[in-house]
Amino acid sequence: MLSRSAEQTERLGQELGESLSAPENIWLYGGLGAGKTAFVRGLARGLGVTGRVTSPTFTLVNEYEGRLPLFHFDLYRLGGMDELYDIGWEDYLARGGVCAVEWSERAGKQDGGIRVKITECPEGRIIDIDRTGD
Repeated sequence: MLSRSAEQTERLGQELGESLSAPENIWLYGGLGAGKTAFVRGLARGLGVTGRVTSPTFTLVNEYEGRLPLFHFDLYRLGGMDELYDIGWEDYLARGGVCAVEWSERAGKQDGGIRVKITECPEGRIIDIDRTGD
């Protein structure tokens, strides 16, 4: 899908959030400024989150309440897998909410979930959404 603006990127995230009815892991890929956080803002809106959604770049994870809880990870500044496990990574994945993980390639192996790859192009952003294997 082609997104020509941050608003369109958010709308795609919102549509995905509205379609989720069970716990899910969302693995986000894309360079700096690609629109990963904008996508998660829309995802949060689709899950019924009413508060402000910001990137957890320095805290690694932000939690939001909606019809399903949202755990928003940003692993850009992750110092190593030990740091991820210290914040309870495995517990978050098992808590029954939606885990949206920016810079997910830094989290090691991903078992199942939905992969969102955002690639910049001259017209805006190409957003590919697909289910990974379990």
